[in-house]
Amino acid sequence: MDETLPAGLMRGADGRIRCWWQQGLDDYARYHDAEWGRPVTDDTRLFEKICLEGFQSGLSWLTILRKRENFRAAFAGFDIDRVAAFTEADIERCVADAGIVRHRGKIVSTVNNARRAQELRAEFGTLAAYFWAHEPGPADRPLVCDHATLSRMATSPASLAISKDLKKRGWTFVGPTTVYAFLQAMGLVNDHVEGCSVRQEVEAIRASFVRPARP
Repeated sequence: MDETLPAGLMRGADGRIRCWWQQGLDDYARYHDAEWGRPVTDDTRLFEKICLEGFQSGLSWLTILRKRENFRAAFAGFDIDRVAAFTEADIERCVADAGIVRHRGKIVSTVNNARRAQELRAEFGTLAAYFWAHEPGPADRPLVCDHATLSRMATSPASLAISKDLKKRGWTFVGPTTVYAFLQAMGLVNDHVEGCSVRQEVEAIRASFVRPARP
């Protein structure tokens, strides 16, 4: 971190101030600037992200990010219906794929979760309607989004509630820490650090963003 900046912020070679976790790496910085924290309503992207967060468990997100295109190729672009139709042969193909994380339990979980996502869509219309119905209110958010606060927030009341509900519905690899990382990435919360060059942009997007509703 740049000693001239508050904790949790880094100045990139381009002069932009960003959250510390992107480490000044070009691909990570692009993800930070263009994706992380921006509201998402597309079911395919939501499903992809919650699956990849499950794969990330025990690893770094950077590892998964750099393999993301391989994951997309292995899992049919994370099309929910196509993944739900995966057979044992598809699972074995993924287990043998050196381009992804070859964890049989997480691969099986992705197929299971696609089938559970179909059920969730049947009930709520879209995955987006389900997840955005759990968007944390102001009372569940910190007053100041600084490095010290975010470093303590591995979970939240919303991530605990979603995790519990998803598990009850048969989802796997959706613990509260995994779900909180999903909420951060998909824009259900804005956890860009105060002073980050992207934070106010994301705040403005969230302010005008139309939340998806259950049909």
